[in-house]
Amino acid sequence: MSSKFSFFDIKRLPAGKIPLSVQRDLWLRKFMEPFFVMCLAYTGIYFLRYNFKAATPFIIEQTDFTLSDLGTVGFGFSITYSLGRVLLSYYIDGKNTKKILSFLLMLSCASSFAIGMFLLSSGHSLGIFIFLWALTGLFQAPGGPCSNSTINRWTPRKNRGRFISWWNASHNIGAILAGPIALFGMEYAFNGNVAGMFIFPILFAGVIATFGMFFGKDDPSELGWNTPEEIFDEPVSKDDTAAEAMSKSEIFVKYVLKNPAVWFLCFANLCVYTIRIGVDNWSVAYVKMALSWDDVSAIGTITALELGGFLGSLTWGYVSDKMGGRRALLGMLCMISVIFPLVAYQNMTSVWGIYIALFFEGFFIFGPVILIGISIIGFAPKCATAVVNSIPGFFGYLFGDGMAKVLVSRIADPKGDGISVGSLTLHGWSDTFYLLFAATALGIVMLGVVAIYEERKIRRDRANGH
Repeated sequence: MSSKFSFFDIKRLPAGKIPLSVQRDLWLRKFMEPFFVMCLAYTGIYFLRYNFKAATPFIIEQTDFTLSDLGTVGFGFSITYSLGRVLLSYYIDGKNTKKILSFLLMLSCASSFAIGMFLLSSGHSLGIFIFLWALTGLFQAPGGPCSNSTINRWTPRKNRGRFISWWNASHNIGAILAGPIALFGMEYAFNGNVAGMFIFPILFAGVIATFGMFFGKDDPSELGWNTPEEIFDEPVSKDDTAAEAMSKSEIFVKYVLKNPAVWFLCFANLCVYTIRIGVDNWSVAYVKMALSWDDVSAIGTITALELGGFLGSLTWGYVSDKMGGRRALLGMLCMISVIFPLVAYQNMTSVWGIYIALFFEGFFIFGPVILIGISIIGFAPKCATAVVNSIPGFFGYLFGDGMAKVLVSRIADPKGDGISVGSLTLHGWSDTFYLLFAATALGIVMLGVVAIYEERKIRRDRANGH
């Protein structure tokens, strides 16, 4: 690697000079530094992602864009986000993912600023809007894999699930705050112009990105420490040992392309994201257009769902640790539970009725959202964490997220003709729920299959003394 790109290299120091007992005593404090950075950075990413969801009805009011147009804009994000997760994650494996995430957050600030200036201009081209939002998707794509890579390299297996789960809660915080911050920016900083929903949040995200670039160490080796397995006297995974003699391409083929559990998790993630985004991305538009809610109550749907997601993020990873690492089994149980609040969301009309339904929807759907990511890195060595974690995200965002944005918008758009499936025509907000229930059923089946693979691996590792 040339010195030109050495800023993103892991600066390892020779191990063996610091006693393991000292490392063990200092581990939590030193780990909390990069963990804090990853949490803050991921919060910042959602300041610059969920502003679009909050802005959707206002963009329609202030421009000539339709609901279907914005669904297409969102799909542009899904394409670059899904492709970027795989391609960029393949590059960043083995590098300082903490610095890379902070740098990409800075680039995301720049693209969000460009969108704000675009909305301030006269004459709005749909193609330019798609390009700018797709560029934002590319910059944000490796956020999850970067964070998982850093956390995975710092933590032993026995408590990895809880830390990844707790990190994931940071995005719920970002999503909860994104709407009010964006709305404040529009109403008070930009005199009601929707451009403020994209420009104002940069003030927060830019500070986070600058701070994250220089605070904390990305890997214990940068302190001259041993691996977390050695620090906590945990046997090294057979996959980690085998991967030491393999090239990056060989690891990718063996642990990703030829791993059936990974592919079942990919399809499960497709289903999960169809549900998550199908509810999450359109909740504000749904209650404003179908139920005639006011602006403040409509923005509150984001808060309700993300509060449930926040509690789920704090809960499910920890529970999966207590279940001996049975992430897929727990994810399947959460998917079954998703059905009940989804039915309530479909039938409720009152503000608090929908808020409660969305709270429990978020609580249960964030089980598989988190657990799929934790489950999949258990099937691969640490040196492939970012890329293997990116694969289900590719399916989730390109197909699940994309379907939720495009299909839901086409079905719901009052100015459109809906979508025909055989002799059945789906048109109107009420018909969007057919898509969500179908995804739920398929996701339950996929996670059930992975639970079998996972149980075999758990028993195999236990027999090998791991």
